[in-house]
Amino acid sequence: MEAIGVFGSKLSVWPHTNLFPACKLYRFPVTSYPRKHVHFVPLKATANTMACEDEENNRNFRKLVPSKWDHQSLFANLDFSEMDALGREIEALKPQVRNMFMSSKDIKKKILFIYLLVTLGLAYHFEDEIVETLKDGFQKIEEIMSDEDDLYAVSIIFYVFRTYGHNISSDVFERFKGDSGEFKECLTRDAKGILSLYEAAHMGTTTDYILDEALTFTLSYLESLSCTCKPNMSRLIRNSLGLPQPKNMEILVTKEFIRFYGNEEDCNKMLLKFSKLNFKFLQLLYLQEFKILSKWYKEQDFESKLPPYYRDILVELNLATLAYMEPKHSRVRIFLTKFYTIQVILDDTCDRYASLREVEILADTIERWDLDDHAMDGLPDYLKSLVKFIFGTFQEFERELGSELGGLYSVKATIEYFKRYMRSNLQLAKWASADHLPSFEEYLDVAGLEIAVEFTLACILMLMENIRKEEAYEWLKSRDKLVRAMSTKARVPNDMFGYEDDMSRGYQTGSVNCYKKQYGVTEEEAFRKLGQLIAEGDKMMNGEILKPINVPRQVLKVVIDTLRALNVGYDKEDGFTRPDRHLKNHIMSIYVNL
Repeated sequence: MEAIGVFGSKLSVWPHTNLFPACKLYRFPVTSYPRKHVHFVPLKATANTMACEDEENNRNFRKLVPSKWDHQSLFANLDFSEMDALGREIEALKPQVRNMFMSSKDIKKKILFIYLLVTLGLAYHFEDEIVETLKDGFQKIEEIMSDEDDLYAVSIIFYVFRTYGHNISSDVFERFKGDSGEFKECLTRDAKGILSLYEAAHMGTTTDYILDEALTFTLSYLESLSCTCKPNMSRLIRNSLGLPQPKNMEILVTKEFIRFYGNEEDCNKMLLKFSKLNFKFLQLLYLQEFKILSKWYKEQDFESKLPPYYRDILVELNLATLAYMEPKHSRVRIFLTKFYTIQVILDDTCDRYASLREVEILADTIERWDLDDHAMDGLPDYLKSLVKFIFGTFQEFERELGSELGGLYSVKATIEYFKRYMRSNLQLAKWASADHLPSFEEYLDVAGLEIAVEFTLACILMLMENIRKEEAYEWLKSRDKLVRAMSTKARVPNDMFGYEDDMSRGYQTGSVNCYKKQYGVTEEEAFRKLGQLIAEGDKMMNGEILKPINVPRQVLKVVIDTLRALNVGYDKEDGFTRPDRHLKNHIMSIYVNL
């Protein structure tokens, strides 16, 4: 049950993966999404704390290998002064690209251009212009779509409007059905159109039944199309079959799409140049941030303060923060990586190393939030080091945010979310110690908090600039259905991917076993039903994201970006427990291959 905050999911449940075989997505009635009040046992430290020292000296644990990445090698030979020149070139090109975008009188062409800006990682430069264009365009949507019969154009227009929160009807795809009610066979000769329809289908809600049909239809042809179309399109199809654009981190989509777009006959050379310059600037910015983080991580000296039971995955954790790709989110990326470091060490402490007695004392210490050294007298040395690290990190946040409007409020609010997260860790430790299997819904109520999606979102809101913090936190509280679904999306696949490992070490308390016990089904049936739950949750979240909001769009966007980070972290496996697999390729493409 390896849980890592924002990534706690084994995410992205695509119907064609090995874990979740192709099937029609049915409604899944097992659990309701609104979170009920979670009851936690009152926290009391065990009196005989001296026993902790004996446990620390005598326990057995699996020593984890150090990080495969030499931090210094990632940025040692880089010239960060190059960023100034890149920045000047970007600013010089920006007005020309803006003029190219705004000068067109054809709304359809402008929307297709917006798609290029989004996919090439440039949309944030023209956010105001895009929002205004789509606001005006949505009022004319019937006129825009009335005579459009190109599958690619309709799919892209649908994709763009939904990406920016406009609930365009999925009925626009009815025109591509024949008299039989099925999608027309002639569409299968259009590889670009089929791929675009496939990606649009991943933006469906629980009532977009035609998009369920579109997903089944496109999946039945894309694999064969990837073998018969041109190599450039074939590579794009295979990337999307791995992780569709709406579910993938924008920076990773951009990396691949720049390559694709540069080989297209209709490529706009100015736009391509702009995107390459921008991507190189972002890479250098991310590496500059990682240089700061590497120094910070080394200063913590975990190697001398903690037994080697925790995962040393700073690069992988930082990769997750690149979901918030814009330069203005630099502080979010840096500090969120520090939060993730706290989460992964706490997770490994409670899940793999500490005794129940120690978890109780640790939870009690965090609940009291007493920064005085004497308050830690009952802790073994390694937990004293961990608590000092946690408190010290939050004090750093307080110093950073204290002078900002709403800064101290947001720090205090985030501390309360952190306490809830720690209480859930204790509850899971108690269940695991007793081999207790609660009801499936009760398990999700607690384990959904332990996966720390809610805490992660609170952290991001705390770190964002130029937003009204109290309003943002109130919005977060009000979106319980969305947050609950995100936590389930994180928790359940996390347990499914870690099931064999958990069982091999005698860890019983997880989604699969709780479901098997409650519903009296086989392991195979539990996996199938849980896959349906996650797929249905994806559609429900798509619907929640389209609802009107009373906060800036950038607040909702970080929720979407958090989901994308989950997808990447757990694309067919737990990338944070086995970081040498698919995450290694992403790290190479962003941090190494400049």
